[in-house]
Amino acid sequence: MTDTVISSATREVVIGFDRPFVIIGERINPTGRKILAAEMVAGDYSRVIADALAQVEAGAHMLDVNAGIPLADEPALLARAIELVQSVTDVPLSIDSSIVAALEAGLAVYKGKALVNSVTGEEDRLETVLPLVKKYGAAVVAISNDETGISQDPDVRFAVAKKIVERASDYGIPACDIVVDPLVMPIGAINQAGVQVMRLVHRLRTELKVNTTCGASNVSFGLPERNGINASFLTMAIASGMTSAITNPLHAEVVKACMAADVMMGHDPDCMRWIRKFREAPTMGADGEMGRGRREGGSRRRRE
Repeated sequence: MTDTVISSATREVVIGFDRPFVIIGERINPTGRKILAAEMVAGDYSRVIADALAQVEAGAHMLDVNAGIPLADEPALLARAIELVQSVTDVPLSIDSSIVAALEAGLAVYKGKALVNSVTGEEDRLETVLPLVKKYGAAVVAISNDETGISQDPDVRFAVAKKIVERASDYGIPACDIVVDPLVMPIGAINQAGVQVMRLVHRLRTELKVNTTCGASNVSFGLPERNGINASFLTMAIASGMTSAITNPLHAEVVKACMAADVMMGHDPDCMRWIRKFREAPTMGADGEMGRGRREGGSRRRRE
């Protein structure tokens, strides 16, 4: 079985086949968030810190940190964001950038073993990102596209993932440190997108024996009631073998779906994580004694 170990200075998170699903909080990302972008450029990271704490409180096991702001000094912004997030929480981080200099700036200040997000099958990315991953002893997200773009054929995407795993091995990076993103496409535009991903995740697990992740909210893009679609997708993806996802833990419906899937997959022994999270607190009786919480729906009716 494959375990991908990610750590901060004091905490480890293990992404693995027979382990609880890992939720990677997506909120620290200025893309599409004009206020957050403006604050970061101005040196105000209060919203970054608030987002970090809120996501961990809501159930995130890791956090993705992105500082991709056009015309800004992304390496400096990303490094600062990572330092501040690590000062307020001990969950491990995914360092997210398409700019190699920003990835290196983030890795240089990171305390622990980070997850680098990401490398693709493009030759220039392989030749620049993989040595960086090896240098800092990190793990890496491998995105299943290359110079030809994102293929509609899941077999082609599998071949790209296989290529990345093999090239990583050439740099001394083991398969356990590769987390493949099979690329989730919008189900509203591509009707078979969900089926394609489920089949691809199964192949990645059984043939390449690698862990997987995705940007879960992509699947519902353009549709109403997106959280319902996202929650359903993740439960099915977990059943197919997906082991982590970058998503918004502030959507309780999504977190609950992932936790329930862990129960069904046997990844929550004795349902203890579920019970700790959702068990009703005892109620205080009129006599001051602690009693059991009421049954849902009120008292049981006596049979006649």
